[in-house]
Amino acid sequence: MNAGTSLAAPGASPGPRPPGVVMRLARMGAAHPTRLSFLRVMLRRIEQEGWEFERSVWQIDNCGVGRAVYRAIGPERCYSLVAFAHDLPEEMRSDRVIATAWDATFALFDGTPDEADLDRLQANVPLQEAGRISPRELSLSRANRSVRLWAHVVESLAEGRQPDADAIAATGYLMRTTAVYGSGKFGAADRRDIAARPELAGPFQAEMLSVWLTRQFTVDIVEHLAAAKGGAAAVRLAPGIRHSLGVGNSTGLGVAPFLVRHPMLLHNWTAAREEALARVRALGAATPRAVAALRAAHAEACRNAADWRSEDPAQTARLADLRADLRRIGARLKAFPGDGPRPWDAIWLWGERELSLEGQEQLFALLIEPHGDLVDELADRMSVEEPVAVRIDGAMQLGTLREILRDRYGWALAIDFTRPENAARFWYVSEDKLEPRLGDRASDAGAEREQPLCIARLASELDAALEVRDAGETVAAFLLHHPEHRFMVRRTQITARQPYAEVRDNLVAADMRPIDLMRCKLAFFGANRFDPRSDRWVRISLFQGAPYPLEMKRAGT
Repeated sequence: MNAGTSLAAPGASPGPRPPGVVMRLARMGAAHPTRLSFLRVMLRRIEQEGWEFERSVWQIDNCGVGRAVYRAIGPERCYSLVAFAHDLPEEMRSDRVIATAWDATFALFDGTPDEADLDRLQANVPLQEAGRISPRELSLSRANRSVRLWAHVVESLAEGRQPDADAIAATGYLMRTTAVYGSGKFGAADRRDIAARPELAGPFQAEMLSVWLTRQFTVDIVEHLAAAKGGAAAVRLAPGIRHSLGVGNSTGLGVAPFLVRHPMLLHNWTAAREEALARVRALGAATPRAVAALRAAHAEACRNAADWRSEDPAQTARLADLRADLRRIGARLKAFPGDGPRPWDAIWLWGERELSLEGQEQLFALLIEPHGDLVDELADRMSVEEPVAVRIDGAMQLGTLREILRDRYGWALAIDFTRPENAARFWYVSEDKLEPRLGDRASDAGAEREQPLCIARLASELDAALEVRDAGETVAAFLLHHPEHRFMVRRTQITARQPYAEVRDNLVAADMRPIDLMRCKLAFFGANRFDPRSDRWVRISLFQGAPYPLEMKRAGT
């Protein structure tokens, strides 16, 4: 059995995996997108509800500069992506957060913008953080071209031929977003103002819609530029190539603390996934239709793994493990479901014994894929409207609090923080960009401004403080004398009710990889093709293989 697995007792009904297995960084950093990922949830709703789409404005000149509007028309409301294309000098192109100009900028508008709205947005959206949007906008984003592939595709189409398939597979996208802001940032609508809308109730649904419409814009503008250059000789992208292109994303350290800062959300996301796996494992039989769907999902996973490229040594090794594991899964599927009881549980337990973490989490995604009727409703449980501050139960006795702390944070209390390697780093917010950063405690200034992301150390400090207090004392009385522990007391009480709320690893250790937090969050979004460029930033792709908006039902048809 691989380290960190959790085998059910013989004959026991399989339940959700325990937090001690699921919430470790190594496993979180092996996460794969599933049918509960946010972009998959959005695409299912759009298809089921029969949304319509149109490109209502296309004011782009032959140099690729101008504006466009894409309308997404749902049963009750319409949303519009307003896109601005720019002529960006090469020396200004940067994916870093300090960039001030981009190849394209976007806003997701609530409704249909008129000319005055478009002019207002054109004066502000290209400026991004330096501009100002309004509550009529639900998101603000920007993207840069993948320069070499972009030039190759434009040149090829202009000359009447399709781009090189290997070049397409090596990158997988024409443009990559460098930021997608929502939830009240820079004047956009607050989350609470739209959370009651069914189509936006799930996590990050407005942002997913924005990125999906952006994908349509990227192929439209590259074909537009090819036609401007090649005239009558130009051709459009072949359907197979179009569908293989996603939207890239370049994500840095700024997203890593999100899962720590939103414990209730992390619990809901994770609990839904774990319940999905438990439901599938509990099935007593495998129908021919489900078996066929599982084998189809495996074939798609093999294609994805074959096309997945990375220059990062650690990810390259993980890819080798994944491809080997997919071969093992393929061999195992030849005898699936077999004659035994609970075949889905049997193949999962086999995977825990035989596969790497990368392979186990891929198997997770494969096993729930055929079972939409069983698991899709769990997506409705993944959102939570977190209060600004969860109310602390001041009447709780310290004895009870310490029992919870020792149960939920035993892993943290076992860490010796007097050893330098266990407190080697600190999280802080940069003064220039107000973005999270990670410092080295031994060499970097600023440790006195450390953010409270060192959860394991805070748990250890709370335990030491509780050790010398009377077990019958109330939390309220304790915090009156020790207000510095309010943060950790609140988190401890949260985990009593929501066990998946905490990452169960030391986030300030010398060997901690922030990329594991990033991959976990991005997999929930639906990202694939993770390509780390260091342990602090990664490139990924979204919507590869998905339909395009304008391929769905068009407005007026």
